[in-house]
Amino acid sequence: MTRLPGDPGPLRQVRYTLGFRLPAENLDWVRHDLTDAGWRSRLLVRHLAMMVPICLALGLLPGPLWLRGAVALLALLASTLTVAVSADDLRRSRLHRHGLEPPPGERRY
Repeated sequence: MTRLPGDPGPLRQVRYTLGFRLPAENLDWVRHDLTDAGWRSRLLVRHLAMMVPICLALGLLPGPLWLRGAVALLALLASTLTVAVSADDLRRSRLHRHGLEPPPGERRY
């Protein structure tokens, strides 16, 4: 796959995943990421990339194996459902944070 103009490097992509604002040189990439087809799946993949290590750490807590697995699974499922339900609001927030307008036909803040 070819890289888009303004494609951030790995460190900036980690910062973007954690919710930080990218510099102005990456605005074209951010606009593409949040408005092009497949933006919901990219949002969920970024969320999973952030949550899987957290859930693995939860699985290392002391206690019975079934309880550790249940806590990790509950955290993963609850957070993923929350992100899926609020995807539109998360996208609008991230667009606003970067100073970009939402796509035509969507409500504004």
